[in-house]
Amino acid sequence: MPILSPSLRIIPIKHPLNATVRVPGSKSLTNRALLIAALADGTTRLANALFSDDSKYFAKALQTLGFDVQLDEAKREMIVTGLGGKIPAKKAELFIGNAGTAARFLSAFLTLGHGEYILDGDPRMRERPIGDLVDALTQLGCDIQPVQNAEGRMQKGQICPPIKISGSGLKGGKTKIAGDISSQFLSALLMTAPYAQSPVEIELTTDLNSKPYVDMTISIMKDFGVGMERNGYSRFTIHPSAYLPITNYPIESDASAASYFFAAPAICGGTVRVENISCNSIQGDIAFLDLLVQMGCDIKEEENHIEVTGAENLRGVDVDMRDIPDTAQTLAVIAPFASSPTRIRGIASARVKETDRIHATCIELARLGVRVEEHEDGMTIYPCQTFQPATIHTYNDHRMAMAFSLIGLRFDGVTIENPSCVSKTFPNFFDVLEVLR
Repeated sequence: MPILSPSLRIIPIKHPLNATVRVPGSKSLTNRALLIAALADGTTRLANALFSDDSKYFAKALQTLGFDVQLDEAKREMIVTGLGGKIPAKKAELFIGNAGTAARFLSAFLTLGHGEYILDGDPRMRERPIGDLVDALTQLGCDIQPVQNAEGRMQKGQICPPIKISGSGLKGGKTKIAGDISSQFLSALLMTAPYAQSPVEIELTTDLNSKPYVDMTISIMKDFGVGMERNGYSRFTIHPSAYLPITNYPIESDASAASYFFAAPAICGGTVRVENISCNSIQGDIAFLDLLVQMGCDIKEEENHIEVTGAENLRGVDVDMRDIPDTAQTLAVIAPFASSPTRIRGIASARVKETDRIHATCIELARLGVRVEEHEDGMTIYPCQTFQPATIHTYNDHRMAMAFSLIGLRFDGVTIENPSCVSKTFPNFFDVLEVLR
């Protein structure tokens, strides 16, 4: 399905689903593996890597810094030659669009260099706070400053990109950081810490949101040969060590992207099979399946795929999604088809994503005639019998476009504005959506 036009009308599917789909490689796994491969001493091949705006920005940044990064999109393969914690470039200006993982991970990574680096992004990225990470790195002896006179560099007292990193190597030591803004801050510190000159001890000052993403980071670090000492999610100690390159590192399909196709049969009925993913995935968003079970759907795992069958009576749920906030919009578009209200809690962090996802989701559901109440940490969505036609504003947020297209599979009247924004993480999303027919 072409998405060159400024809007895309979603055509409903009039029959129960019976389809098998495959979604791209995981963004979270790809970007973590890219960073660690660049830190390792030797060549790593990432198989089934994600080729999207976010991962391309990240790979391009590494190339700009002087790394040998070979990209073969046809084979879904990235080959990275790491330099054992060294950064070749002594000066670089890096543009990372609105790629949040790239911004956070590179901010820590660049402190290992010896030179001056500018990290910048698009207008929305210039509104996304990074001050907690900057403060944590400063405690470790790093010199990071907001670029003066840059529009949007401060947002509600917080430091935002563009920032200037004056690298002189990471000294190490003790640092404290909040865990309730973005788990990516902690992941950035953890992945970079093995190349500090002395042990790095990280203490969290709040409870940690999105714990599964930190579990994923720790798991990938272990895959590449680096462990750590930890006290639950409150304290981490990483000693100087080195990542080992991996000849072939396979990337499993993206659980966040898969959530839309897990959700489709809950809305339309029938069964959808998603390939190359397991219920035992290290990706936290696989827990979205548990919510579908609570709503009445049936989940089966076969060899190399997960199968979801819709419920005869879809039930509303009351759930805390602080650990899987990227699937909150997916649940929000299923909720109007349930027989009782759905309350989504614990996702205050979603307000500083590609857009304020809580507010945007509530506005667009209301545009479709759905009764919804906005809360500071989430929303309550009520069953809807009569939808009204609407053009859905996506706010240049890939997850808004992908989630709200699902309502259009059931109700005739949904048009997605700026559908090409899905290129951020899932460029061929609408082609895969067509497979459901």
